[in-house]
Amino acid sequence: MKMSREELLKKITELDFYIIDLHLYLNTHPTDIEAITLYNSCVIQVRQLREEYSRQYGMLLANNCTSGQPWQWIDNPWPWQSAYNFELTEENG
Repeated sequence: MKMSREELLKKITELDFYIIDLHLYLNTHPTDIEAITLYNSCVIQVRQLREEYSRQYGMLLANNCTSGQPWQWIDNPWPWQSAYNFELTEENG
């Protein structure tokens, strides 16, 4: 099922947060095989979601996406603008 722009951004944000949390945990528990496996899985998932986002909606990050011509990073809207972001509410988050 194809995700909307908002759904992709939300899922990418969730995974990025989870990756940071796992990273911090692994700094103090470096032999936890289950956590390492989960960390690696999340990194792969978020990489795939970023690629999907870029294919569907354009560059998400200027430093790890290729661009068509002309340079696409300057095309509005940018991912962090509130119109193309999500808000956490009790029902979704």
